[in-house]
Parts: sequence; C-alpha cells; structure tokens
Amino acid sequence: MDGVTLPRPQAGATPAPAPALPPDAPLAMPVQSLRSAPKSEKLPRRRASALFIRRLFVIGGAMVLTAFAAREMYRVLEVGGLTLLEGVVLALFVVLFAWIGFSFTNALSGALTMLARPDDGLGIDTSAPLPGLTARTALLMPTYNEEPARIFAGLQATYESLKATGALDAFDVFILSDTTDADIWVAEEAAFLALRERIGDERRLFYRRRPRNTDRKAGNIADWVTRFGAAYDHMLVLDADSVMTGDCVVRLAGAMEQSPRAGLIQTLPVIVGGRSLFARLQQFAGRLYGPLIAYGLAGWHGPDSNYWGHNAIIRTRAFAQCAGLPHLTGRKPFGGHILSHDFVEAALIRRGGWSVNMVPWLEGSYEEGPPSLTDLAVRDRRWCQGNLQHAAVLTARGLNPLSRLHMLVGIGSYATAPLWLVMLLAGLFTALQARFVPPDYFPSEFSLFPSWPAQDPIRAAWVFVGTMGVLLVPKLIAYALMLFRPSLRRGFGGGFRALSGLLAETLIAGLLAPVTMLAQSAAVVSILAGRDGGWQPQRRDDGSVGARQTLIHFLPHTLFGLVLAGAAIAISLPLFFWMSPVVLGLVLAVPLVLWTGAARPLLAGVLRTPEESAPPAVLTRAKALAREIGGDAPPDEAASRLAADPVLLAAHRAMLPDEGERRPGDYAPERLVARAKLDDAPDLAAALSRLSAREKAAALSDRQALDRLLALAAEAPPATGAAR
Repeated sequence: MDGVTLPRPQAGATPAPAPALPPDAPLAMPVQSLRSAPKSEKLPRRRASALFIRRLFVIGGAMVLTAFAAREMYRVLEVGGLTLLEGVVLALFVVLFAWIGFSFTNALSGALTMLARPDDGLGIDTSAPLPGLTARTALLMPTYNEEPARIFAGLQATYESLKATGALDAFDVFILSDTTDADIWVAEEAAFLALRERIGDERRLFYRRRPRNTDRKAGNIADWVTRFGAAYDHMLVLDADSVMTGDCVVRLAGAMEQSPRAGLIQTLPVIVGGRSLFARLQQFAGRLYGPLIAYGLAGWHGPDSNYWGHNAIIRTRAFAQCAGLPHLTGRKPFGGHILSHDFVEAALIRRGGWSVNMVPWLEGSYEEGPPSLTDLAVRDRRWCQGNLQHAAVLTARGLNPLSRLHMLVGIGSYATAPLWLVMLLAGLFTALQARFVPPDYFPSEFSLFPSWPAQDPIRAAWVFVGTMGVLLVPKLIAYALMLFRPSLRRGFGGGFRALSGLLAETLIAGLLAPVTMLAQSAAVVSILAGRDGGWQPQRRDDGSVGARQTLIHFLPHTLFGLVLAGAAIAISLPLFFWMSPVVLGLVLAVPLVLWTGAARPLLAGVLRTPEESAPPAVLTRAKALAREIGGDAPPDEAASRLAADPVLLAAHRAMLPDEGERRPGDYAPERLVARAKLDDAPDLAAALSRLSAREKAAALSDRQALDRLLALAAEAPPATGAAR
C-alpha cells in the first residue's frame, strides 16, 4: 500500500502455544497486504445488471435530489444577490443535503430489497435445513478489560446453541484476551476454567492472553491468524457483547463453503439488552429502522460491501493474504495503528479479489449498545479518530471504488457534525447581519436600482419541509413495512404501540441530536489539533452516570445553547422559536443525559422490541447464565485470589509464556521495575500500592515477581481478597 508500512510476520516463527491452546499448534499463517491483487471473479450478467441499476438508483437518485434542493435553496438566498455569508450557507447546505439525500435513497432501495431480495450468490436459504459442514471454523472472542461474567455468559449461550445444531465438531472457540487490568485478567482465567467445567469440553475451548496488546483488537486477531490460522478455514469474529444463535453460525459457515470466492460475510447485529432509556432508544431505532438501512446497503453493495468489526465470518486465507493493516506514517492521532480497522480490512480483502457481502436477512446475531450518551461520546471519540485516519488510506492503489466510498462515508459520519455547526452559525450570523448591519442599498458598482438584501421566506419554508421529509420519511417507510409483517408487528406490541415508540424516539433523538453534534464537532477539532484519544474499555451496565461527571462533561453544551438562545432572542422572537429545537436540546443537555442514562419503566412499554416480546432462546440463556455466574461486584484482587486457589494458580502459571521466565534478550522494563518494587515490600498492601496497573500485570506475568506477590499474600490476614 502506498505511503504506509505493512507488517510482515515471519512465516516460520510460530510461538509455542500455552497449555490452554491446542497442543498441536499449526504452521504459522503470516498476515500480509497484497500490493498487486488478482482480478475479482465476474458476476453473472443478470446479477451485474441488477446491481448496476440499484447503484444508479441510490447514487444517481441522491445526486438528482441534491441538485433540486440546491436550486431551491439558491432561489431562497439569491433574492437581491448572494452575500458572502449566504454563499457559505448555500455551499454547506448542498454538502449536507447530499449526505441526507444519500441516506434517503438508500432507505428507498432498502424497501425495494425487503420486498424482493436480490440473489446474493451465497445460497443462504433460512427456510432450508441447516447445511452440512466439512470445513473448520474458529469462533474468536477478543476482550479488553471487560466484565468476565458477561462475556462468558454470552459465549456459553452461543456455544450451547451451536451444540444443539449437531454441527459442533466443525468449530472451536478462542477467548483472545488483551486485558491489561491484572484483577480482570485473573478473573478471566477463573471464568475460563469454570466455563470448561460447566460445558464439559476441553477440546474446543481455548484461552490466550497477549502480554502486549500491540495494535489493539486488529493486532489481537492478526496474532491469532499468524499462530493458529492455518488450522481453520474460517474465523467468526465476535465482540465482548456478542451473542449468536447456532443456526446463524452454521448457515454462515455453510455459505462460506458454498461460495469459494467469499472472503467475508457480515451479519446485521440486533441491539438487545438495553436497560437505560438511552439504550432502549437505540435498541428500538435499530430494530425498526436498522433492517431498512441494512437491506438498502446489501442491495446495492453486492460483493463490494463492508465489515463492522464483529459478528462476521471471514475466510482465514483471505485475511492472511490481504488484510495486514498498514501502520500510517506520522504521529498520532493520524499516524500509527488504525483504530477503525474493520473498513480497511474489508477494503484490502476486496482488493485481493475476494467478495465482501452483507446478509441482513440472516437472523440470530445480537449485540449491546452504549448505555448512555456519555458512553456513546467516549466510543465515538475513538471511532472518529479511526475514521479520520482513513483519509490516508483512500488513495491506496487497487482499492475497489465502493471500498473508497465506504471510507468516505465513515469520514463523513463525523465530519458532517462540524459542518452542521458551521452552517447553523453562518445562518445565525446572516440573521445578525440583517438585524444590526445597515444594508448598502447603493453599492459601488453602477446599478439603476437599489440592492435589496432579502430571502424568500415562502420558498425557505418549503425547503425546510422537504428537508425534514427526507430525514423522517425513511422512518415512516420502516414503520409501514413492519405493519405488513404480522409477527414483527406483534413483537413491537402492535401498530399503535410501535407508532407511539416511533414518535417518542423521534422526539427524544431530536433533542439529543444537537448535543451529539457538538460532542462530535469537539472530537473532530481535538483530533485535528493533534490529540490522541487512546482506547478505553466500554461500559455495558445500566448507564447511570454521576451528576457531577455529567455536569463537567456537558456544561459547555449548556453554555453554548444559552449563547445561541441569547443571540436568537436579540435578533427576533420568531428566530428564537425557529431555533428552539436546537437551543432546547443544548440548554437541557445535562438533565437529558441524566434522564436518558437511567431506566424509565414508563417509556419501556412503547419502546418494546420483538426480542423483548418473545426473547430468542439464546438470549434467555445468556441472561440466565449472567445471573448465575454473577460478576456485578469488582473482581477480587488478583494475587490474593491466586494464593487462595491452587487450581487457578496452577492454570495461571501454565498459561504464562515460558511459564513466566524471561527469554534471553527479552527487554521487559515493567517486569524489572515490578521485581525491584516488590523486593523490600513489607506486606501485600504496601506492595500493591507501589505498583502501577501495568506493573502489576507485569508482575503476574513474571515468575520471580509472582512468587514474591504470592508470599506476601500468604502472610496477609484472611480478608476480602479470598476467592469466591
């Protein structure tokens, strides 16, 4: 790839596996990135023609809509001639309308696809019996400082559902830990041993923790492919909150076997498990409108689709041949490892001649959403940085045009926020200029008539109505399609209840939209200023956030809203009423975040989803297991837990690389620092207070430091650190 450095692992350097991994480690499969790619297999003429028509409808239709809207907006502003500020407003309007127009035509395409599903070439027939499998597939569960009970409950439910299909012999399961918190690490090991005991299968369930989480999740997957990928034809990548039915998993594996040129198949994960109002809003919107959007994407993407990072099956050979992630040149936040790795991996796999497909019609794929706007903002900050990094990949040679479009859309999903903000301010300044700056009726240029600065208010109202229609009609289309599917309609609690939910979601989302706009704008500005956001673990609980933290985080939004309100009132009261949805959302940012971040039983009924009305067995099982396993309390202190549990300690030692011994030439400063700090520690409490989080994890990875910690733990009086 031009302008980037590609990782090139050595083919023969297969590390010895830990005892928790398969004893017969396969040959290494180096992860690469092709510089020259084979040509993709041509689609049958009929499929190619249908795909061309769909793409012309979506992209061409968006262009036609945008051209019409641009003309109307120009007529609104050009009365008396365009001023500089009006020209800025017009330019921004065209760009932003193109964005929502593209979403609108995609939704129309989604409606057509839902009525008449196109041939995807994968042979997935959900009404047919499950396919027989001959190839081997690995289920990969990467985790990073997540709550072990939640992860292992979902994983066990998925395993049991897969076992019930009778196809378990074709699958193995890997927990791939990048956890840096020592207490959570040991809790993961304990949960892994407990899961093995519960399911009674040590041959198919494996755990591996990397000492260094190089390149984050993408590096975690690449490390597995390099070490063990050659033993598996496919890998199904999960997320920490993923749950999938065995039926869905088997059909995905069967589709890969039936379609030898398929490199990646992405499902549509349905958001479930929401407890806070914010999570329920996302859950409701994703369930009602999400399929319409996803069907639209699948319909015109065809074999040039995208990857969302999880709940997708990947051909291991395709990933190893093509998807070595580039390290971008320059300093963070634009340089280094790409945080949003999934889009780039899909683009590289497609460049390698493999198809990348999306199958929203295959049900049985689930995930969870952020529980509060605060959590969404934290996640968005990372995604924003990762998506903006894609600008450096756009010009790489050999990428499919749609792969470039996917990355442009990803960039636009965050870049449009500051554009909306600038357009809002430009419109306000235009009104301020008209109110307080005396017009120049007779400019220096010769004219027989005065120059009257004005806009066309009637046409402006129609432009506003049309814009709102483009935004809201897709929701109504999704609602109408739901009404014609009796089982789905009953799942939403009936047509009237679903309509009530649609109205509630639209109203609350409208109030939250300006808050999100300002948060994303701040994220873009901070990234452009050179600030790296890092990678923080996600919260997946009820979403409650302290009032003080919320006030600190969202007070700037409130102050900005008050400034906008003051400016609007100073100009005219009608302008204030016109801007009231934006102003109200910003001024009420703090109470809105607190209110939506907690459970609201009164609104839960109207936001009901089919997965709540008739929960799938796999979700019911996952929820029951989470209650049975527990885990709401913080994990026990690691050293005390290991000292109190000989079986866990033996497993911990066995799973350490080289049983905790330093290899010759292995420079591990954290280990050396941990040893030095522990040497003269008088007791366990003092030892733990001296160690940073990174040093504590290093101590548990080092035989000498671990022995010292265990000795101190043995001397400590029995207390709260005993293993549960």
